[in-house]
Amino acid sequence: MLAAESPGSAFVYVSGAGADSSEMGRVMWARVRGRLENELLAKGLGPTWIFRPGFIQPMKGVRSRTQLYNALYTALSPLTRLMPRLITTTEKLGLALIRAARVGAPKEVLEFRDINRLAEAEAAYLAD
Repeated sequence: MLAAESPGSAFVYVSGAGADSSEMGRVMWARVRGRLENELLAKGLGPTWIFRPGFIQPMKGVRSRTQLYNALYTALSPLTRLMPRLITTTEKLGLALIRAARVGAPKEVLEFRDINRLAEAEAAYLAD
């Protein structure tokens, strides 16, 4: 229906790191996400990108209503400084999504490093 009603549109699905596009792994959630990714890419919707972020750090004072998540963000906070390339932020994810919608992405399935690179490119474009 999307392709018929909006033939020039693009589709972005935010999945998750660890999704299993082979659909053969032992972890059910990863197989289910992988199968959905495969089905979306096969649908012929036009440009389709699958974003697979891992740890997403909330920015600008945003806090979860779930206290466990807030505790995890606090506990994992040192990792954001030690391994900044393995983590993305809500701001970077947003910039990367905008970049993909605006000019496209270099490949169909984007892992956290790809997401961060797209975000950097969009930030540079906005700074010009």
